[in-house]
Amino acid sequence: MSRAPDTRFVRGCRALGGAMLAALAWLLVGAAFTPLPPALSAGGSYGASVRFLDREGELLREVRADDSARAVWVPLDEVGDGVVRAVLAAEDRRFDEHVGVDPAAAARAVATSIRARRIVSGASTITMQLARLVEPHPRTVRGKLGEMAMAVRIEASLSKARILEEYLNRAPFGAGVRGIGAASRYFFDKPPRELSTAEAATLAGIPRGPSFYSLVRRPDRVLARRDRVLDRMLAAGTIGPEEHARAKAEPLTLQIGKGGFGAPHLVDALLAGSLDPSVPALRGRTSRVETTIDRGLQREVERAAGDVLRPLAERHVTAASVLVVDNATGDVLAYVGSPRWEDDAHGGKNDGVRARRQPGSTLKPFVYGLAMEDLGWTPATVLPDVELHLATAGGTYSPRNYDERFHGPVRLREALASSYNVPAVFAATEVGVARVLDRLRDVGLGTLREAPEFYGPALALGDGEVRLYDLVGAYAAIARGGVHRPLRAVRAAEDVDLPAAPPERRVMPEAEAAMLADVLRDRTARVAAFGEHSALDLPFAVAAKTGTSKGYRDNWTVGFTRELTVGVWVGNFDGSPMTKVSGITGAAPLFAAAISAATRRAPAADGPARAPAGVARTRVCALSGGAPSPGCKHVVEELVPRGHRLAPCAMHEVVKVDVRNGLRATPACPARVVAERTFERFDGPFASWAHATGRAGAPNESSPLCGPSAAREIVSGSRSDVAIRYPRDGARFLVDPDRPRAAQAIPLKVDAPAAADVALFVDGRLAGRSAAGAPVYWPLERGAHAIVAEAGGHRSDPVGIVVE
Repeated sequence: MSRAPDTRFVRGCRALGGAMLAALAWLLVGAAFTPLPPALSAGGSYGASVRFLDREGELLREVRADDSARAVWVPLDEVGDGVVRAVLAAEDRRFDEHVGVDPAAAARAVATSIRARRIVSGASTITMQLARLVEPHPRTVRGKLGEMAMAVRIEASLSKARILEEYLNRAPFGAGVRGIGAASRYFFDKPPRELSTAEAATLAGIPRGPSFYSLVRRPDRVLARRDRVLDRMLAAGTIGPEEHARAKAEPLTLQIGKGGFGAPHLVDALLAGSLDPSVPALRGRTSRVETTIDRGLQREVERAAGDVLRPLAERHVTAASVLVVDNATGDVLAYVGSPRWEDDAHGGKNDGVRARRQPGSTLKPFVYGLAMEDLGWTPATVLPDVELHLATAGGTYSPRNYDERFHGPVRLREALASSYNVPAVFAATEVGVARVLDRLRDVGLGTLREAPEFYGPALALGDGEVRLYDLVGAYAAIARGGVHRPLRAVRAAEDVDLPAAPPERRVMPEAEAAMLADVLRDRTARVAAFGEHSALDLPFAVAAKTGTSKGYRDNWTVGFTRELTVGVWVGNFDGSPMTKVSGITGAAPLFAAAISAATRRAPAADGPARAPAGVARTRVCALSGGAPSPGCKHVVEELVPRGHRLAPCAMHEVVKVDVRNGLRATPACPARVVAERTFERFDGPFASWAHATGRAGAPNESSPLCGPSAAREIVSGSRSDVAIRYPRDGARFLVDPDRPRAAQAIPLKVDAPAAADVALFVDGRLAGRSAAGAPVYWPLERGAHAIVAEAGGHRSDPVGIVVE
């Protein structure tokens, strides 16, 4: 009777053994026919997220990997023993003993599930979890068997250390975080090997259920799970009772996402390789980038951009960009592509630092600098701010100033500081547009790629497209005394050999750079255009230039101190115009905020500033820019090249007058009625301007009170230059057949001595007479015509025009 139970027991054991052998055979055969997943055969790596660090090594921004996860691969020997012990205790305490499948754990899981009549535990080893991570299987019996077969295959192909490294770097931790390296950085802001025992146990417990054990939403569950992991570590003998107690008592202190979302536009530019040709695209090539950004300054400038733009919203201003650069190194300290990256309604993801926009008057310093170099001009050189007509390929071009006025003779200092347009166009015409274009390209404005004829003389006013990034680099060259140094935003990138930056090079003579900087730094010279108290009046010396493009679509302020160069663009990314917002009202307040913030943070350069070589200060006549004469009542100091000889002032003359009527005194006038008076003298291109603005010159007639022989004596000018100023030789005009002929007249304008009466002849016939500077209007007639002017007994060269 006793043999029956024994027989049944033996049969049961045989059946169970056979089933286990069959299962083992199936696993071995299945493993043999299961290929190693490509993700594991390719070596330990994946599309890691990229950590961008600021200049102090702090996290600036982390860009997720191709699957939108925060991830960074960490070798096993950099993980730390604490993490390894915690993970093995939490997930697979017999990891070193099994071959991918843990039979004891599997049997226990089956028994538990049968008793509960549901799947309670999957008995997954670390290797099985890795199999599921690299090649997901359906959650069915068949899927589970396939997962087990793959686990055996992995164990046969990889070492235990490699399997553990792969798992630790692929395990999910919730919040879009993958791998122990990214998890320790994201949740605790430290590398894995620096985690405490409690922190290691916290992270080790999350991969079992990243959503259930969420550090963000359910820290209570995470703490309970952490304590169970610590209990297992104590039971396994990997920690002692004291460490166990200390770890359980440690509070959960998170540093989630520390480092935030700094400089997103710069990061995008570096990933795409679109900022600097010397820095290759970094996407997919590195997991760690050391930038030159000052994170504190970056945040301060970002806030300033939002603060300055807020009150300008009612004038249709929605975007701004700022770049701050260290002059000594070329390092980019702050890079704001737009005020708010997330503002999709206003194109917040557009990058104004890299965008090509018309720079307005910010190109003028380089035009004047070239004229100083090529033509010997100085800040004292007097330029004509008068009506100007230039023949171009597109027709006659007549520049106008922002205030719609002409200012007559202006020194270069005034013309540049007050940003007058007409003198700048005149300067570009004098040196040649091709030379101007070469200079602009030489200082780094490489986006000006068209031929000189495409731009014409309006290039001096910003009729082209440049990047704020390049424009700041060009101004930094002036700040360095004419030396251009490429800007740098990246110090190092892990696993990437960055090419050496191009060497610095001189792009303008030091003396010319010093004179330009002195003009741009001159607050007094800016007053005429910007008023007594403008946004550029700062408590420290700053050289600055504003610019506004046509139609108020862009405005700029770029400038520098000894240590820093700052550039600001303000406008709208969709190209729509602002409402009467200029560089001084739009970009200048943000420039002031940015350069003030940067100056507070940047250490001052050692020692006093070195005096620029080759220049010296001298006294000049404020009106003519020449050597002061007795008639010059207003004399100013000016910076000129050392040894430069000034021409005598030719715009003041001392004349003896009869005090009874103000006319010229003759030798017959009694001494008691004669006095010397100083008068302004405007000849040549300034005569018309003086007449139009009512600037009185010296009297032409002699006093009749001193004798009849002197009456009506005309005193001719000492200069005999008579020239037709408009139209230009070779000009062409069209007659509109739909308009009356009398309504289609052009002004004939002549430069002549101020005292002269002018007669104008067209094809030998008198067209009219006028005072010097006043126009004569001539109705258009089809055909070729020759125009000649006579004044003071002198005759101009003929000017030929064609009317069609």
